[in-house]
Amino acid sequence: MEFKILKKSKKSRARLGILKTSHGIVETPSFVPVATQATIKTLTSEETKAVKSQILICNTFHLHLKPGEKIIKSNGGLHKFMNWRNSLMTDSGGFQVFSLGFGRDFGVGKILKEKINDVVKKHHQPKSIRIGEHGVWFKSPIDGKELFLGPEESIKIQEALGADIIFAFDECPPPNADYGYNKEAMRRTHNWAKICLKEKKSNQALFGIIQGGKFKDLRIESAKFISSLPFDGFGIGGEFGDDKKKMIKMVDLVNRQLPENKPRHLLGIGYIEDILPIIKAGVDSFDCIVPTHYARRGFAFISNGKLDLNKSLFLKDKNPLDKKCDCSVCQNYTRSYISHLIRAKEITALKLLTFHNLYFFNGYVEKIREKIKNGKI
Repeated sequence: MEFKILKKSKKSRARLGILKTSHGIVETPSFVPVATQATIKTLTSEETKAVKSQILICNTFHLHLKPGEKIIKSNGGLHKFMNWRNSLMTDSGGFQVFSLGFGRDFGVGKILKEKINDVVKKHHQPKSIRIGEHGVWFKSPIDGKELFLGPEESIKIQEALGADIIFAFDECPPPNADYGYNKEAMRRTHNWAKICLKEKKSNQALFGIIQGGKFKDLRIESAKFISSLPFDGFGIGGEFGDDKKKMIKMVDLVNRQLPENKPRHLLGIGYIEDILPIIKAGVDSFDCIVPTHYARRGFAFISNGKLDLNKSLFLKDKNPLDKKCDCSVCQNYTRSYISHLIRAKEITALKLLTFHNLYFFNGYVEKIREKIKNGKI
């Protein structure tokens, strides 16, 4: 992997760059769609390319469960298995430590939408998984059998999957964790980072992950520690409490500690309103399920907000989803038709909305790159 910065903004920490892997060039900043099980739900790989996607991220934990990394490797690796000829990332499985653990216990995401009274303190354990010094014991969502995932296992699985960029195994703490728990999770993450570097035998690029939650001193400590190790790039992970303004400040703070010449990826953040601020804070790439998740629930992102096509009022609306959008969906289908498909529970609606939403997100970031190039951001 090679990374080159083409231009740095004079108005913010935004930067324009080129990330080169053996499967092509990624122009940064870049949005990274989430292909959890080696697919963007409802789209073929050809359609995923047609919506201007440059790079995807697949899920190590779920691909380990099914079909298993051995089957994927026997098919020539992820690229050939899913017929994706461009760049790929795989996460480490660290997010599932959160999502299948405290995230499930409290029904929360990485950022709290509303404050809860329950606080996760040092030495607390989730109900469904067990976190230890050497890794995490899960119960398989498929058959309930216990399975173990640690830094050694994560690296071996990711090497077999064969993505261009892989991530070190980490612990993603919950947003209601206190200082003591975040410090403990950060310490485990740092120990696992060293093991991941030692275990990796492939030529894949390995990114180290920075933790520390919403605590300034922990984030600085983690950024300095991870950046002192010979990683090819960095992932900014974990939770950010319940304040997005503080999240942006924290991302900016972390990026100030990191070397300029290596790429920075923000894990699991990317609502449309987040994109410009995180890019201005110095993020080079970021992944998020928002455009695909919302599409499957009947929502379309447009220039002035989003549409809920579940509403009956759109049955009489003969306009395209977005008059300013030149994607094939907006050129050929009306709000009326797509609203009908949703109400009729036709899966074609989900395909059309997924295509449009990804095109919209990728196009939005493409315009930001152009503005950085022209000195407007």
